[in-house]
Amino acid sequence: MSLLPKTDSIQIREVWADNLEQEFDLIRGIVDDYPYIAMDTEFPGVVLRPVGNFKNSSDYHYQTLKDNVDLLKLIQLGLTFSDEQGNLPTCGTDKQCIWQFNFREFNPNEDVFANDSIELLTQSGIDFIMNNEKGVDAIRFGELLMSSGVVLNDNVSWVTFHSGYDFGYLLKLLTCHNLPDSQGGFFSLMAIFFPVIYDIKHLMKFSNSLHGGLNKLAELLEVERVGVSHQAGSDSLLTSCTFRKLRENFFSGSMEKYSGVLYGLGVENGL
Repeated sequence: MSLLPKTDSIQIREVWADNLEQEFDLIRGIVDDYPYIAMDTEFPGVVLRPVGNFKNSSDYHYQTLKDNVDLLKLIQLGLTFSDEQGNLPTCGTDKQCIWQFNFREFNPNEDVFANDSIELLTQSGIDFIMNNEKGVDAIRFGELLMSSGVVLNDNVSWVTFHSGYDFGYLLKLLTCHNLPDSQGGFFSLMAIFFPVIYDIKHLMKFSNSLHGGLNKLAELLEVERVGVSHQAGSDSLLTSCTFRKLRENFFSGSMEKYSGVLYGLGVENGL
């Protein structure tokens, strides 16, 4: 039976430049015991659409993803760690802990962005000035993530929702390069850094024809949100709990055959 946490039992640990190292110390200590990692990001939206001829919609979607991730900057990352039963780490406190990393690079006064995305994030409480002044340095974050046991680890399962862009931004941080030119190159990197991934949006196709976004799915499965919508920590927790309910209700036994697919990209479309 999965644990569906109550609001007052959850601590969203906000990560800034001044506590980045100590929070990664905690993460390195818990990842072996809590190897399911639900992840969500917040970024400045989609500002570019490629033109030209594409052999299929999957190639068009990947080119759109690449063009935007290469140009834009990550704003926030949420990580929720859980074990096989859905328990969350407490990290020596009386609360269950999830993490929200706030990055410093994006500046709405200088960088391009999609207006609706930034308006939504502002309404959700993201303070861009504070992020600029106190946020995490993306390069240092990538270094710490690389050696954390969170990536490059066959024993870790990543749980996401429609997450091509989320993984695109993480790959950009980890490699310090633009994304590969082809989907094949992208999925080769994915297989190295994130060997086991489950995209809930893909799993929904095998779940009694469920449809809709994360909030709609959570509502259908009676999963309650903790925290603020469109903040990455809360969204990662909702992703984690929704995955548990989906697995309990629609899947029995190993889910391995559903791993490695990102909705709208690659293998999903017969790459």
